[in-house]
Amino acid sequence: MISHRMARRPERWAVLKSGLKYRWLVPLRGFEWLWEWVAYALSRWSFLEVLEYLGSFSVLVGVIFYFSEAGDRVQQRHYEAWQVINTAQGKGGSGGRIEALQELNEDKIPLVGVDISSAFLQGIHLEHANLLRADASAADLRGSNLTAANFSFADLHDANFRNARLDNVSFSNASLKDSDLVGCDLTGSDLAQADLSGADLRFANLASVKWKQIKSIRSANIAGVKGAPAGFIQWALANGAIENMRMEE
Repeated sequence: MISHRMARRPERWAVLKSGLKYRWLVPLRGFEWLWEWVAYALSRWSFLEVLEYLGSFSVLVGVIFYFSEAGDRVQQRHYEAWQVINTAQGKGGSGGRIEALQELNEDKIPLVGVDISSAFLQGIHLEHANLLRADASAADLRGSNLTAANFSFADLHDANFRNARLDNVSFSNASLKDSDLVGCDLTGSDLAQADLSGADLRFANLASVKWKQIKSIRSANIAGVKGAPAGFIQWALANGAIENMRMEE
């Protein structure tokens, strides 16, 4: 912002000219003297001061409008994220869905019922995401961080979660048939009524999992599981699970 101040009245030209030692300085000093008069005249013009205040006011109005429209901008961003997700529905590849899903989740938008089947979402971060009844069948979620996500009633058959963080995840009533859970951290996850038939659980960390109400574990591979709760392995084998270290990758 320009600071408005009254300019000092310039000296008379005769006085200034008489004080110059060299004649070649006369035109230069005369040019400067002319602009001193211009500055003096403008400094006495109140209209310029009013314009300065109006400029400051317009900046203030712009700031107010910027913050008042913040909600609309957020809604627009969410709408665009959902467009990306819905447009790519049922297709392979990422299609921008990793960024869209992460953005929505960071803004605490529920992802209930989202269809990410067959999507390439390797390394996605969806901690604490609400993915109730989501369809992630055949999705590639290797190396993802899904800590404390809610996959209750979700369709996760044939999904690849290899080496993903699935600690404290709710898989209650979810279908994990033929899913790849090799090396996953399932610490504290809820498997109540989950269908794990045919799932590959090799080397998964099962510490503190809630397992006693698992719906099915038939043909699931539990070779090398770590931290399994007392009685889990015996129960799993008795209910059709297998231990095969040399399954095809």
